[in-house]
Formats: sequence, C-alpha cells, structure tokens
Amino acid sequence: MRVSCRVNGEPVEVDDVWEGESLLYVLRERMGLPGSKNACEQGECGSCAVYLDNEVVCSCLVAAGQAIGREVRTVEGLAEGEQLHPVQQAFLDAGAVQCGFCTPGLLVTTHDLLERDPAPSDLQIREALAGNLCRCTGYEKIMDAVHLVIEQKAGATDA
Repeated sequence: MRVSCRVNGEPVEVDDVWEGESLLYVLRERMGLPGSKNACEQGECGSCAVYLDNEVVCSCLVAAGQAIGREVRTVEGLAEGEQLHPVQQAFLDAGAVQCGFCTPGLLVTTHDLLERDPAPSDLQIREALAGNLCRCTGYEKIMDAVHLVIEQKAGATDA
C-alpha cells in the first residue's frame, strides 16, 4: 500500500507499507523521523504522541493507512527550522529532559494543552499529561517547564 500524507507540512509518500504497520513505525523507520518513541505499543505511555489532523493520538495505535490524505505533525514539526518551539526550549531550560524517552510525547501533549488553554491550572496540566509516563524526573521538572512556558507567554503578552 502507498501512504500519501503531509508530515510536518511537507507532502510525503511511502510505498510498500504493510496494512498492519503502525503510523509510529512508518514515521520512525520509513520516513526517518525518530522523535516519537516506541515504548509500550499499547497507547499507555504517550511516548509516541503526534498530531493527526490537529488531534493528539498515540501513533503506535494508528494504522499507517489511516494517515492517507491527512496531516501529521511530529515533535520534529514543532520547531521552526533550527529554532526550537518555546515548549521545547522550556523543557531544556527547566531540566525536564532526562533520558529523553518520554520527552517527545510530553512535548506534543504540552504543546496541545497550551494551544487550547494558555494558562491552565496545575490540575489541568496534570490531567492533560496523565497519559504520558516518565520514569526519570518525578514530574516536578516537567511541571516547571510547563509553568515556564506559561510565564513566558504571559510576559510576551504584557510587553
């Protein structure tokens, strides 16, 4: 099967895709986009989160064929060229990146949360990130990173 879609704003075609291949596998192994991670393969950890038509999905649970004709945005697509997205930069600045395995999913999920609500409460942040498992940071640095982005956006609005 041929999968034709847009990935990070660019048209992409991948041939000889097996009907059972996941979007995650095709992104990583066939398109050379290793940002999304393969951890649980059951949609439980959030490491493979990507946007599919502006909805966050676990790409391990999406058949690659379901992306035909659709828009996919990965963690790589958050940055503008070499310029990191403010969410990506905040995770670095706050020390929220440890082993890096959960980071791509957390970045996509945080980006989505802040696009929907630029000033969420702690409870809203925790609820939004509940589907992303991290075994390194204890989540405090992740919360710090989200708060850093919120503060920076508020400061930019005040200026």
